[in-house]
Amino acid sequence: MRGDGDGWATGPDGSRHWGKHGAAGLLLRAPLPDETPAVLLQHRAVWSHQGGTWALPGGARDSHETTTHAAVREAHEEAGIESAAIRVRTEVVTMKAASGWSYTTVIADAERPLPTVANGESTELRWVRETDVAGLPLHPGFEAGWPQLRTTEVRLLLDRHDVLGERGALAQLSKALPRTVHLPDGTYGWLPRVEVLEALDAVGSLAEPAGHGTTLGTVTAVVTTDPDLIEQLPATVVVLPPATVLDWLDQP
Repeated sequence: MRGDGDGWATGPDGSRHWGKHGAAGLLLRAPLPDETPAVLLQHRAVWSHQGGTWALPGGARDSHETTTHAAVREAHEEAGIESAAIRVRTEVVTMKAASGWSYTTVIADAERPLPTVANGESTELRWVRETDVAGLPLHPGFEAGWPQLRTTEVRLLLDRHDVLGERGALAQLSKALPRTVHLPDGTYGWLPRVEVLEALDAVGSLAEPAGHGTTLGTVTAVVTTDPDLIEQLPATVVVLPPATVLDWLDQP
């Protein structure tokens, strides 16, 4: 029933969390003109719980809803985001309580920063450059989950001898790949573009400064099954099998 999730879930220690059936929020990313990611954030109205802080559009999940449906619905109600304009990539539980309550972050991409329409629960809606998110006064729950949600830029190179690296398919592949991807180590990456590794003599230039898992630096990832190429790659380069990229293409 619509609205049957509204209310507090109370734990054995007396702690309370909004949403009788749990809650969900939408982490929506879109590329800025320089291809770096921006995140849609909500400045919570002062009268609301943890008012004055910044968080994701979200709220209580109703009993009949999936977490994805709840997050997308809340984003529409609170920010005017149309479901047809976004692509949901994945979801992750970012908070659990002793009461059984949980908060699920639904991760999605948009082709560009979308216009927003705020309702009474928002003082402001803003597309924030991802590297600037941590500098805002964040809702404690969002702040705790943010380190596992933020992305690192991924420079994705395809071995030119691999079928995925055929020049004729490169533009099509670049368009089809999601912007937000799940990396093998469990972190998230941001794909601004896809390149082809043209020659082995370019391998030495692939070393990148440390930055994987932080808000700084770039992850260089090479998609290949060539053992000779893999042996020559710097230790800082992440080697991905073509199956990983195919899995990204299979995302909803």
